[in-house]
Amino acid sequence: MAGAPDITEWLASVARDLVDRTDQVWVEAIEEDGVTVLELTVDEDELGRVIGRQGRTAQALRTLLDVAGEVQGRHYELEILE
Repeated sequence: MAGAPDITEWLASVARDLVDRTDQVWVEAIEEDGVTVLELTVDEDELGRVIGRQGRTAQALRTLLDVAGEVQGRHYELEILE
């Protein structure tokens, strides 16, 4: 899709907004069987900020990725690495 945002950079930007140690945020996109798996890594001490209470923040990120995937005709999955 022309003009589509870089989903990897978008996810990294959102994650940087959630944490204090912004230099410790990495996102890697891996293609697996037609699915783009986005591996998000943050400082171990700040995992809770990205996951959220009862996983609500992580679920919200996954929902936004689902919507972006529908718009772009792709399927995204989020993995938060420790």
